[in-house]
This record gives sequence, C-alpha cells and structure tokens, in this order.
Amino acid sequence: MKRMIRIGTMGWSYDFWKDNFYPKNLASSEFLSYYAKRFDTVEVDSTFYRIPRTQTVEEWKAQTTPGFVFSLKFPKVITHVKMLRNCQEETRVFLERVNLLQKKLGPLLLQFPSVFGNEHLPLLRSFLEGLPKRHRYVVEVRNKKVLTDSLYSVLRENNVVLAWVESLLMPVVDEITSDFIYVRWEGDRKKVNGTLGKREIDRKANLKFWADKLKLFSDSNLDVFGYFSKYYSGHPPTDIHEILQLMQAK
Repeated sequence: MKRMIRIGTMGWSYDFWKDNFYPKNLASSEFLSYYAKRFDTVEVDSTFYRIPRTQTVEEWKAQTTPGFVFSLKFPKVITHVKMLRNCQEETRVFLERVNLLQKKLGPLLLQFPSVFGNEHLPLLRSFLEGLPKRHRYVVEVRNKKVLTDSLYSVLRENNVVLAWVESLLMPVVDEITSDFIYVRWEGDRKKVNGTLGKREIDRKANLKFWADKLKLFSDSNLDVFGYFSKYYSGHPPTDIHEILQLMQAK
C-alpha cells in the first residue's frame, strides 16, 4: 500500500513571507487559506501556549481545503508545567477543542522539556494509556538519556510515534514505534535568523539525505508527516518544494 506523504511548515502566520510566498497585499487573515491551497498540512505551535478557543478551531477548519490536516502541539501546561501530573481537565478540554477539526485533525504532539527524564516514563505510560485511541500521537523528548529501549517500549505499547528531530540539541534517530513517521526539521537558531523571508543557508545536501531516508519507506504502509521550522534554512516553503522534488526523483 502506497504511503501518504504530508510535508508542511511549523506555523503560517508570518508577515515576513509576504512577497516571497504570500502575495504582497494579502491580509494576514487570509494567510491560512492561501497556505492551504499550496500545502496539505501544517503544524500548529500556538496550541502549545494556550488551548485554542472553539471559534478559532472552527475558523481553521473553514479556511482550509478538503483533505488538509493540522498537527497540533499539546499545551505546555500539560507537558511542561504539570508534566503529565493532575492534568486530566486540561487534556479533556484540549482534545474536545481539537476534535472540532474532525477529518482535518492530524497527529497530536507531546513535546517535553530537557528535564523530562527516565524517571518520568511511568507517568508517560499512564498518561498515554488514558488517551483516546482514535487519534495519532507523537512524543518528542529533549534529553538524550531518555532515548533508550525503555522509552521505545512505552511508545510501542501505546502505538505512539517518537518524533525524528533535526536539531543541534538531539541526535537524529530512526526508531519506528508506530505506523507512521513524524519528522521535525528545527534547524539552528544561532545560524539562521528565520525572519528574513529567504533561504539563508544551503541545505541541499541535508535535504537529499532526508529525501533518501524517507524514500526507503515508499513501498511500506508507513505514512510520513514532516514539518520545517523557519530556522532550518530560513524559508520553509522552499524547503518543502525541494524535498518533495527530491523524493519524487528517480
């Protein structure tokens, strides 16, 4: 069975993409609609800072094309502040809100801070066991010591994906723990400004590496979701076009 490949950006509300992706005179309220006509997925960062309002989620759904998919971050009150403890109500409300996206709801990302260690794995197991099974979930850790079989086992037991992350903070891993792959190209904030609206560094060799890596799964039943940060090359829309071209090349 041919896999589904969805590649997008981390966010879309960037005025500095005007005249180099968005039309110069496009209103910011029309950014998402324009974006959704060119790409089929986006990772939402704003949900990390607050649970979205019902109206906001309904607007996202209305402004995007059929088949478009949103991947969303769990709120930091769950992953960072309470770190999975006593957060049943926040989790319930968050899932209730994002469920409004219906068929446009994609993977939900639990992004943990560097202080999240092996001692937290029992909490993670319990939390994941309590989540509704109808959704796809992703876990990203920022502590190298957690990248062990203990974590991988917890994720496999709950059919949850380990995020593959391209960044300076963590090693690149290729552990598969579920039926899809989730890649986050975060880049280097020290080398890339990200707000100049153009590609600032040449990432062609790295994109070729990732295209070849992901193409290995072209004949499998693993779906692929991938998202570019503005700190990767400086211009995520260009990165999307380039990696898709490389993956389609023979």
